[in-house]
Amino acid sequence: QVQLVESGGGLVQAGGSLTLSCAASGRTVDDLPMGWFRQISGKEREFVASIRRRGLFKNYADSVKGRFTISGDNFKKTVYLQMNNLKSEDTAVYYCYVENSAGPRYWGQGTQVTVSS
Repeated sequence: QVQLVESGGGLVQAGGSLTLSCAASGRTVDDLPMGWFRQISGKEREFVASIRRRGLFKNYADSVKGRFTISGDNFKKTVYLQMNNLKSEDTAVYYCYVENSAGPRYWGQGTQVTVSS
């Protein structure tokens, strides 16, 4: 089992920045891809960013490229999402995840990000 705890969400003005954190505990997740999805109210959860192989590979949704940066701290088993130049359309609940080679992804509880225009 893996437990994920997110933090760092909140209210920010358009153009501002926030950093989300996701701390993993339980079974080792060193070599498993981790990342972020988000869910806007009434819509399906969508991919935001992922990181794997100790940061060697990173992927981003087109909508956040150039504005969001994902990074990881293997010692702390923590993944970060630095979000810059936030837009109102970034308002969503952000969920951290880690892939599970034996079944469905593990998910965090979600953290709300609200961008005011």
